[in-house]
Amino acid sequence: MTFGDHLSDRVEQVPPSGIRRFFELAEEVDDVISLGVGEPDFSAPWAARTAAIDSLERGKTSYTSNRGMRELREAISERVTRYGQEYDPENEIIVTTGASEAVDLAFRAFVDAGDVVAIPQPSYISYTPGAIFAGGEPLPVPTHAEDEFKLTPEALEAAVADEADVLVLCYPNNPTGAVMTDEELADVADFVREHDLLVLSDEIYADLRYEDDHASIATHPGMRERTIVFNGFSKAYAMTGLRLGYAMGPPEAIDAMNKVHQYAMLSAPTTAQYAALEALRSCDDAVEEMRTEYDRRRRFVLARFDEMGLDCFEAKGAFYVFPEAPDGDDEAFAEGLLEEQNVALVPGSVFGAGGEGHLRVSYATSMRELREAMNRIEAYVSE
Repeated sequence: MTFGDHLSDRVEQVPPSGIRRFFELAEEVDDVISLGVGEPDFSAPWAARTAAIDSLERGKTSYTSNRGMRELREAISERVTRYGQEYDPENEIIVTTGASEAVDLAFRAFVDAGDVVAIPQPSYISYTPGAIFAGGEPLPVPTHAEDEFKLTPEALEAAVADEADVLVLCYPNNPTGAVMTDEELADVADFVREHDLLVLSDEIYADLRYEDDHASIATHPGMRERTIVFNGFSKAYAMTGLRLGYAMGPPEAIDAMNKVHQYAMLSAPTTAQYAALEALRSCDDAVEEMRTEYDRRRRFVLARFDEMGLDCFEAKGAFYVFPEAPDGDDEAFAEGLLEEQNVALVPGSVFGAGGEGHLRVSYATSMRELREAMNRIEAYVSE
């Protein structure tokens, strides 16, 4: 017997990442401009990097508490009050190896075999595999461009999400850049309470909104006790490689996640925790500078797509826009653009139901490259 003959059913259910396929195609092309990577093109703020270096020089290389450094959890607790969130650093916050680990912990802690996990789509590509690996049954809930890819009670009802056990949210959204207002989340909260769902709310892009303040479903009446909130340092602080995130929720939820975390990871990286602590203490100005620059790029890309005649709703969060592909064939457009103009985008169909016929375009790259990329896309569209 070989390992290939003995793959678990859950692993066999999950196809390879569609994004990875396009990255591999792009690697074969010279002079490629990639607008496909969901990663800041900035470096982590210097103060955070200095704190990491200092922690190493002082020999701070041991494990921390399973839940993360107490000082860091206290800083997180203080920080999220800006979103109307209040969590006790003692028993309602856990620091994880990236927000991705936090999401995985929640799936494994709260999804039993056969549980239905409602996932609004287009969505971040890891949610569906994560639900499957935990034994759950993913339920796609398509969202649509005419609704600016916001989740509505009508979309939940149409997908029969009233029979789900868990609802996953991600606003500001990857891949669409969509955001939801507090009033719109209140409507979703009504649906959740009525049908007794748990909510996993990925708010990793909370600091990257361009017109309004971030809103969280966890702040609505009756929602705190049934919601786990995920956030982290990868996006707003440009610390993707340091792999640090966190989850917040009721004590019994965090206890359950910590039980899995203890055996799977033990504790998040110590050096990254020192960097994150300094980031929370002194790097707000750096975050605002990056946010301002992203907004400048966002407005430029939206204006250029409008000039080209490519339909694109006004994404107001994260660092993505989600235009419609000409002729509706997102994969053919992405492959042709890469082959003829050396620009890499990600087909929207990679992100599930509702993404077909669209393209994810990341503007987390320099204005110089964005200008050249837009010129190449225009030339391809005009052929």
